[in-house]
Amino acid sequence: MSVSVFIQTLNEEKNLPRCLASLSWSDDIVVLDSYSSDRTLEIARTASARIYQRDYDGRANNQNWAVANIEFKYPWVWYVDADEVTTSQLAKEIMDVSSRKEAPEVVYYVRRRNMFMGRWLRYGGCYSTWIPRLWKPDHIRWERDANPVAIIDGPRGYLTNDFVHYPFSKGMSDWFERHNKYSTYEAQAFIKEVRRKLEFRQILSRDPTVRRKFLKQLAYRLPCRPFLVFCYMYFVQLGFLDGMAGLTYCRLRAIYEYMIDLKVKALRRRDKGLSM
Repeated sequence: MSVSVFIQTLNEEKNLPRCLASLSWSDDIVVLDSYSSDRTLEIARTASARIYQRDYDGRANNQNWAVANIEFKYPWVWYVDADEVTTSQLAKEIMDVSSRKEAPEVVYYVRRRNMFMGRWLRYGGCYSTWIPRLWKPDHIRWERDANPVAIIDGPRGYLTNDFVHYPFSKGMSDWFERHNKYSTYEAQAFIKEVRRKLEFRQILSRDPTVRRKFLKQLAYRLPCRPFLVFCYMYFVQLGFLDGMAGLTYCRLRAIYEYMIDLKVKALRRRDKGLSM
């Protein structure tokens, strides 16, 4: 059985060729573009991709629109971002599991290898995070604009091979620009989620998505959160073993968390009718 591929793009002419080169095993590549102004669409057409366009209003909204409106050629869809590479070992595993007709799984989770300063961030780069990337469109939806949470209807499985992510492929300025937007989404989610009651039993869930959601809600309530995030990534997750790349990345993540906190304060002052 073959597998469809889904990619979201916005001005990805630098990343897309490498991404597409790793997807030659699929004959149904679907690109959802948010009106790129560079050569993204031209590059996508050279790979015979089917192209849809939609204004970007959050990752979850884009993904939900895709599963509701795009008719994928095959029952299984492999979702990959333009700055990611699907290894040959992972591609083989994807084809293998999607061909199991009697298997109950409707979604498969995968781990991501973040690359920075020429090396894989094995420890402090959130490698332990499992992400739903191979799915049947009728069984998945997403919530939250930043770092969407998957709502899955059915059993899930886990792939043994990883995909490779190049989050700094367009430079440090692009990383800050993207995370400035992400921090706005996270601050808005922060305001909503701190109002919810913590369900401590979720920490014992077998679902890594549920556990991760609980830990995020717990972290929102902690003082000195950016510093604690740095300590957790650098010391608990052993980010110091990633060398200078690990130290730099953990500091960048702390800066990102501080951006979120500043925007939360601004939103709260705005709600009270106060200026920043």
